[in-house]
Amino acid sequence: MKLENGIAPILEIKDLKKTFGGNEVLNGFNLELYKGENLVVMGKSGAGKSVMIKCLVGLMRANSGSIKIKDQDITQLRQEDLDILRTHIGFLFQGSALYDSMTVRENLLFPLRRHKKRLQLKEKSETLVREALSNVGLEHTIDLMPAELSGGMQRRVALARALILKPEIILYDEPTTGLDPITSKEIIQLMRNVQDTYDTSSLIITHDVDCARVISNRMILLVDGINYAEGTFPELSNSKDPKVQAFFKN
Repeated sequence: MKLENGIAPILEIKDLKKTFGGNEVLNGFNLELYKGENLVVMGKSGAGKSVMIKCLVGLMRANSGSIKIKDQDITQLRQEDLDILRTHIGFLFQGSALYDSMTVRENLLFPLRRHKKRLQLKEKSETLVREALSNVGLEHTIDLMPAELSGGMQRRVALARALILKPEIILYDEPTTGLDPITSKEIIQLMRNVQDTYDTSSLIITHDVDCARVISNRMILLVDGINYAEGTFPELSNSKDPKVQAFFKN
């Protein structure tokens, strides 16, 4: 287990491999996420970012390798134990993935109904819903339907839903995709506020260089199925390696 300043990672992926037929998408990918860190993973389309994150939450099974969250290897857990572990993880899906037939309140209540008793959350559900919406500046939308919200508002409601169980880790899958530049900046600032408020550890999957520049404490470049390069944004953006430069050219 790798340590940073004597501290073990809250999330660790080691030698992860995933193939589809003869196509090796992940070929020994490694990653460590530390408490309070914003870690960005960048890769070109088809590089394996979505496959990695699906393996990470147990939606897809890797061919080999380990994925440890809070020192538990999810590849070895029973479904019941995996469900418990997932309560420590918030997931902001690409495209928000709100339930169209539910109001904003009902969308946020959905994870609470399943997990509140297990987590022993003492606050009333309505209080938790309003608190989560207030933290993203959208308490006034509580009785609206997703179709009545702009794309940026939907993304913020989805973030509120990801936060409602007060997770230790948040996974962001392309958080700024499909948004205009102004709204993208608002979402990025909101992500920074979430880190400051909740002291979360965040894993951000993106191809948005501006997002990576602003939000990342550290970055990993996913190339050829591996963690090809790691470092801060300035370190990587100043690299002379052609494969690394390709990410930062206009």
